[in-house]
Amino acid sequence: MKLTSCKMAAASTANFFTTSTAPCNSKPYMVSKSKSFGLRFNSPNYLRSFSGLKAATSVNCESESSFLGKESTAALRDSFAPKAVKQNRDTVTRFQPRASFKVPILGAAGGIGQPLALLIKMSPLVSTLHLYDIANVRGVTADLSHCNTPSQVLDFTGTAEIPNSLKGVDVVVILAGVPRKPGMTRDDLFNINANIVKDLVEAVADTCPDAFIHIISNPVNSTVPIAAEVLKQKGVYDPKKLFGVTTPDVVRANTFVAQKKNLKLIDVDVPVVGGHAGITILPLLSKIKPSVSLTDEEVEELTVRIQNARTEVVDAKAGAGSATLSMAYAAARFMESSLRALDGDSDVYECSYVQSELTELPFFASRVKLGKNGVEAVIPSDLQGLTEYEAKALEALKPELKASIEKGVAFANKQPVAA
Repeated sequence: MKLTSCKMAAASTANFFTTSTAPCNSKPYMVSKSKSFGLRFNSPNYLRSFSGLKAATSVNCESESSFLGKESTAALRDSFAPKAVKQNRDTVTRFQPRASFKVPILGAAGGIGQPLALLIKMSPLVSTLHLYDIANVRGVTADLSHCNTPSQVLDFTGTAEIPNSLKGVDVVVILAGVPRKPGMTRDDLFNINANIVKDLVEAVADTCPDAFIHIISNPVNSTVPIAAEVLKQKGVYDPKKLFGVTTPDVVRANTFVAQKKNLKLIDVDVPVVGGHAGITILPLLSKIKPSVSLTDEEVEELTVRIQNARTEVVDAKAGAGSATLSMAYAAARFMESSLRALDGDSDVYECSYVQSELTELPFFASRVKLGKNGVEAVIPSDLQGLTEYEAKALEALKPELKASIEKGVAFANKQPVAA
C-alpha cells in the first residue's frame, strides 16, 4: 500500500511486477555482484499504489528506480541474493525484498487499532508490527498474522509488557484511550485519556526516545502538549519527532471538496491548519489544488462539515462508536509518509500538529516537510494570502487552541513523572 504525501493515490497505472514468471524447470544462476539493478515501474511517478494483498515471490528489477528510497535500495543490493532466469533469451534479475522498520501500535485492540494494524501490515516498509493493548490483543494478532504479507506480528498484553513492545522500534503510534461518545464533553474525554497518554509516553521516553511518536489519542490539541512535557521532564524531548496526527481532517477535506466540485479525488489537496477539534480545524479552501471556485456559501458549508465530520459519524452510528475506519485510513497514510521519510525519500509533505513558530501558539497544525530526523521544515506559505473568511477563522480558533494547549501543559506538570 502506498500512501502518498498530502494526497492519497487511489489507483495507479504503474506496473509493479511482483509475480514470478520463470518456468518451473528453469535453473536460476547467480548474477555478478557488480551488476546493477533496481526497481522498474512503467510510470514516470514510479509506484503510487501498492495493494499488499497479493502474495509475491519476487520483484522484477530492470532499472535503478525504486519506491523504497535510497537506504532500502542499497540494502536490497547488499543483502539479498539476486537470481536470474533465462527465458526467451531475456535475463531478468530478481530479489526478495525485506522491509526494515518496526512499528508498535499502542491501543491495537480497539476500533481504530484493528483496521490500522491491518493497513500497516500491508506496508512494504514494515518488517515487524507490535500490537499492544490492555486486553484482547492476542486474538487480533493471531487473526492478522494469517495475512500473507511479509511483516511479522507480535502481541503484548498488559502494562507490564509496554517496554517490550517498544524495544528497537522506529515509529510509535499512540491511540489508546476511549473515543468520544454522544453526550461526552471534551473535558470528559480529556480526563479519561490524559493519564493513558502520559503513562505511554513515559514508557516511550524510557525505551525508545529516538523514535517518531504519532499521537492519535484525543483530544490531540491537549495530548500532544502532554507528551511534550513528559518528554521534557525525561530529558529526551525532540520537537521534530513528536506529531499530532491531523491527517483525518485533510482526508475529509479532500473527499468533501472532490465530491462537492466533481473533481478527481486523487488530484485534490486541501491544507488544513490549526488544531484537531471543532473550530480549531481550519481547512484553507482558498489554497485547494487544483484551484477551484467556491461561493461564500460553499466555503462556509464545507468548513463546517469538515470541522464536524467526527460528530457526523458518531451520530450516524447512533451510540455504537465513533469514526474508526476513516481514522485508521488517515493514520496509516501518515505512517506511510513517516516511513518513506525515514527511508530517505526527500519529497514527503503532510499536515500535522507540531511544535511551531508560525503563530504565537506553541503548537499548531500546518503542512510540514518530513525527513529522516523528523520535521525538516514547517511550511509557512499556506498562511500567506488568506481570504477574509479564513483570516477571521484563524483568529477565532486561537483562544480555544491556546486553552487546550495550556490545559495539557498544566496536567502534565501537576503529575509526577515516574523515575
